[in-house]
Amino acid sequence: MKIKDTVGIDLSKLSLDAFIHSNKVVDTFENSLKGFKELIKWHKKNSSYSTSETLFVFEHSGLYSYQISLFLTEQDIAFVMAPGLAIKRSLGIVRGKNDRVDAKRIALYAYRLREETTPTKLPIEAIMRLKPLSSLRERLVKQRSGFKASYKEQKRVLIKKDHLVLLTVQEQSIKILTKQIKKVEGEMNGIIKEQANLKQIFRLLTSIKGIGSQTALFLIAYTEGFTKFKNSRKFASYCGIVPFPYSSGTSIRGRTKVSHLANKKFT
Repeated sequence: MKIKDTVGIDLSKLSLDAFIHSNKVVDTFENSLKGFKELIKWHKKNSSYSTSETLFVFEHSGLYSYQISLFLTEQDIAFVMAPGLAIKRSLGIVRGKNDRVDAKRIALYAYRLREETTPTKLPIEAIMRLKPLSSLRERLVKQRSGFKASYKEQKRVLIKKDHLVLLTVQEQSIKILTKQIKKVEGEMNGIIKEQANLKQIFRLLTSIKGIGSQTALFLIAYTEGFTKFKNSRKFASYCGIVPFPYSSGTSIRGRTKVSHLANKKFT
């Protein structure tokens, strides 16, 4: 695929601003299916190039970028979900904040790197269902841990009959959260069992000493079934366990250490 033009998109909760690099045209659309269709029509009307020669680029912004990613995939239109930090650092010193200006900057960033960029491919549906469930389980576990810690200390110090509501409500909350965690885990296990390849990966992971079912599910979700990384070095760097040197010339001799640019959930 030969990229001849780029469209930078700045996403927000309700709207998106798009900028066509070749013709310097900018417009605003709804962050919805209706808005995406209008975006493509607008591009065809205002760009010198077809959608097959154009790369749409936007920041990876979680839920806000989810719907447009699905739409572009269904339309077979090339797009890239770029890390916000990569875009920010490529632009040098900038002042102020404006969505339309940001869309222009994203289009410029993409155009400069158009020969080196690989279009984003969404993971299989099972992985896309697994990731938010994994995040939900993590939040529920944190909430339960908070209740357990406070309940344990209060139960040790306080007299139950004098603080019946305080202790009873926490007991019930812990039980409810435990039930919800099990429900989420059951759904995640069900998704794994539906996919033969994921089921095999899960079986291999849990056969490794020290890796339980939840760690295996987490690894499958965040490595997209071990398809996200080309080699073990990149995966190790993503996990934040690879040391990097910090030195320059004869004056800077910092200690070798791991980078903070990693998924902290792995460490």
